Amino acid sequence: MKTFTRILRWLLAFTLLSTMTGCLYWLHAYQTYLQMDEFDRYFSVVSKDDFTVHFKKPKLFSEDFVSLAKLHASSEEQTADGKRWRYWFRKIDKDGKQVAPEVSFYLDLAFNKEDKITDWTFSNLFLQIAPPEFLEASFRSLGGAEINEEKKQLKAKADQLEKIAALLPKKSQVVKQLGEPLEITQEEKQEVYLYHFRLEAKEIEEGYEDRALSEVRLMFDKETAEMVKMSGRFAGLKISINYRDYQDDKDKTVAGL
Repeated sequence: MKTFTRILRWLLAFTLLSTMTGCLYWLHAYQTYLQMDEFDRYFSVVSKDDFTVHFKKPKLFSEDFVSLAKLHASSEEQTADGKRWRYWFRKIDKDGKQVAPEVSFYLDLAFNKEDKITDWTFSNLFLQIAPPEFLEASFRSLGGAEINEEKKQLKAKADQLEKIAALLPKKSQVVKQLGEPLEITQEEKQEVYLYHFRLEAKEIEEGYEDRALSEVRLMFDKETAEMVKMSGRFAGLKISINYRDYQDDKDKTVAGL
């Protein structure tokens, strides 16, 4: 059954790729997606002060990432093993000016000498909006995710997500790290905090200038003051995590949900 499913996915990829020009990067992205089915075979995770996903048998090249994101890194440096790119995101106010004192986070991409991505690192501040336990679970869930051909997105089914025993961060913790939001929207059962971060990009492809702006929305439960969902776009990558989908029933009881 699993082999049959993989064949169907390859057929889907061929159909999708045959309608595109310059589509080699989509093939490499799809090959990486297939590896997610056997996460521990192809990836490993290290979580300390930051969070790193290691690619054991990488498929994506640096040019693939630029083609997908339409953005270039803030800085690039050569390393003994290849090179490292850093994408800096700095918090801005309603006028588009950088706030002081500075609030910022970064995403690092490490490439080997074959120019293939080997490590993807999220800095500590990013983990305030995507706690490491939930970030890892979201990566693992991509193996069974549905492909939206039109939007080029992956969506994991809630009933197939790996359940974890981890408590959600409180609003007071998050605001202490990120500062006051740009805007607060009141909904029936939750508050939505909006933050703006600007990517410090060396170069942006024409027509994709809006991707330098990262709108981050954090949803907090009014009753428990816990962060229950995060959505945002980072260097062209859209991320949306409903944290409650990953919590097991026992953990929800402890959290008072």
